[in-house]
Amino acid sequence: MKDAGEIHHNPNAPEGPELGDQFWANAVLVEPQSPTSVHLKLDPEVFDYFKGQGKGHITRMQDVLKAYVKAHQGR
Repeated sequence: MKDAGEIHHNPNAPEGPELGDQFWANAVLVEPQSPTSVHLKLDPEVFDYFKGQGKGHITRMQDVLKAYVKAHQGR
């Protein structure tokens, strides 16, 4: 984006508010986790459905799985 000139930095932009000690007292460091690569066999109709939605079908499959996990956690 920088090479395309799409990033604009305004040196006169106002600074945001200071975050107080109370904010940082509750902060928790969360280390990023790398995704796990797997080989997955899908039924043709499942793959065709997501693939038929266009580019980004793998991401959409991942989003559906994440929503399933979130809905079933804590049961």
